[in-house]
Amino acid sequence: MSPPLTLALTLTFLSLISTNLFLSEAASSNNQTYNNFLECLTDQFQRSNSSTNTIFTPQNATYASLLPSQNLRQTSALPEKPDLIVTPLRVSDIQGAIRCSRILGLQIKVKSGGHDYEGLSYASASAPFVIVDMINFQSVTIDEKAKTARVQAGATIGQLYYAISRTSRTLAFPAGVCPTVGVGGHLSGGGYSMMSRKHSLAADHIVDALLINADGEVLDQRAMDKDLFWAIRGGGGTSFGIILEFTVTLVTVPETITVFNVTRTLEENATDLVDKWQHVADKIDENLLIRLFVNPTNSPTTGNRTIAASFTSLYLGRASDLLPAMGGKFPELGLTEQDCVEMSWAESLLFFANIDNQTLDVLTDRPAQGGPGSYFKGKSDFVSAPIPVSGLREMWRFLLEGRGGVELEMSPFGGALSAYSDEETPFPHRKGNAFMIHYGVGWAFANEAEGRLGWIRGLYAYMARHVTRNPRGAYVNYRDLDLGRNGEGNTSFGEARVWGERYFKNNFRKLVSVKTRVDPSNFFRNEQSIPPLAENVV
Repeated sequence: MSPPLTLALTLTFLSLISTNLFLSEAASSNNQTYNNFLECLTDQFQRSNSSTNTIFTPQNATYASLLPSQNLRQTSALPEKPDLIVTPLRVSDIQGAIRCSRILGLQIKVKSGGHDYEGLSYASASAPFVIVDMINFQSVTIDEKAKTARVQAGATIGQLYYAISRTSRTLAFPAGVCPTVGVGGHLSGGGYSMMSRKHSLAADHIVDALLINADGEVLDQRAMDKDLFWAIRGGGGTSFGIILEFTVTLVTVPETITVFNVTRTLEENATDLVDKWQHVADKIDENLLIRLFVNPTNSPTTGNRTIAASFTSLYLGRASDLLPAMGGKFPELGLTEQDCVEMSWAESLLFFANIDNQTLDVLTDRPAQGGPGSYFKGKSDFVSAPIPVSGLREMWRFLLEGRGGVELEMSPFGGALSAYSDEETPFPHRKGNAFMIHYGVGWAFANEAEGRLGWIRGLYAYMARHVTRNPRGAYVNYRDLDLGRNGEGNTSFGEARVWGERYFKNNFRKLVSVKTRVDPSNFFRNEQSIPPLAENVV
């Protein structure tokens, strides 16, 4: 049986982005700038022999279909839509968009896939701005002999997975479970996976990259400032330039791996099982990753509201080896041979995405754009010591009182994740973290927003006593504007450190130093981008 289609995954499949696709007032009030930019782009594209059919205004029918459309909450949080969307066909087109944006003093945002928790890649608090959409940069090239892949930033991780599966049964890549996530953002922010305890994060496997800087220069790893290459492997790419592609090392996996999904309710001792999970999930065999999803449900026996805990797992080996590992460390779960399903790594991708009734080519599907959407808010935490049972019961109370789709997702650390120092990449949540929590809530109607947001913020406030502190950690790929945002224009180090140190801890200072050196004018920016030091901003 497949794991339940979780709240986070369900809403992530919907791309987590907004749907009101109307021409902003800012565009109409800045027609001269708007027309100048269009004229500049047209001139740049003609010089590079590109088609101006890749430039879309709000008057074009195609414009709406290019904007992600699923998390309607961004309509109020970031109400402004782009004046232009550019879908470049070649590198020179991107360079032209950068030049025109700089000439006219316009903000440029980069959309490289389909997911964005807070809409920072496609919406804004202020206008005017332009989107460079990397949709035409989707190439994936696998080198089986070298065990590497070159993947362009506009591809999804599903497209990368599919290309690997067509090449080898024993090569794999450790990235997320939702195949419609874009490579550009996912890898540059870290990239947790169901193999992270064995093979760490996706960003830890980046060995080369192509990036266009604010001067329009194309840099590979050898041409980059070494600290810039460090920065884009976990510090987010869009603060420093436009990522064109990554080269990553692939990992070797057995031809046959094992998955299971076991669900227990409160009546089936779920609280004690979650408590035990906290003590073993980061210490068990590193070939085994047991992810935990907790949500309210109706009891199958009494019909009353209860809590369901789903232990959803991947083991890099056969069931005959998994069962003794579980029996020695986590016998309380009562895992049986019947719970275990053996399959290939590629087939497990469908299992965890809850699409295992389809063929592997479904991995190449891209997120739907321009359709109906829903509302969603996510937050995150890191936990270094087990939450006491009394704390778990209080968490269950919050879940039972929640309305709409509410869920906790708890992802174990340990293993290979602890083998890296906190400073080796910008992602600092390494040794000492037992697991990460993702909080999610979804709703259907705008008038429900206040109650739903109040609920998740109340739970988050309660959890402060149980999670990391000084600073309280957060995962940058689960962007959260509640933590603070850059103001309009340029933001100082002091203002940005409120959220920056939650995502990056002490690495935030180094990221600011890199930004100051490579983009002192803060050309590449968004509501939570890395700022340069204030005295260098022009």
